[in-house]
Amino acid sequence: MDNSDEYYYKKDENYQIVGLCMEVHRILGPGLLEIVYKDALEIEFRNHNIPYSREKEFIVEYKGTILPHKFYADFVVYTDIILEIKSTKEISNDHLAQTLNYMKLAKTPIGIIANFQNKSLVHKRMINT
Repeated sequence: MDNSDEYYYKKDENYQIVGLCMEVHRILGPGLLEIVYKDALEIEFRNHNIPYSREKEFIVEYKGTILPHKFYADFVVYTDIILEIKSTKEISNDHLAQTLNYMKLAKTPIGIIANFQNKSLVHKRMINT
């Protein structure tokens, strides 16, 4: 499978993840804390038999030394998609940079940011090529 095949393969997973985020948003609405949306998404992932890890820990290595501080992705879905949950006015450049860094450190090709704060779910898909 080359990169273009993987890109299209991951589109199905992206569609399913975003669809579940939309379902959570439809039921809970905007304005809640991120943790509430994470709790609801965890239920949806279990109910749909989607493999995931919540608050997955990743180490950061610098010149062969593992740094004492780690990072925690909100979710890793299907073993290689970072899903970051936000409940903020808008997705900022800081959120994009954070997700790109998580993708790089976790060596994942896809990242999704889902923002639940607005009237409609706002999401952004990111590809690490």
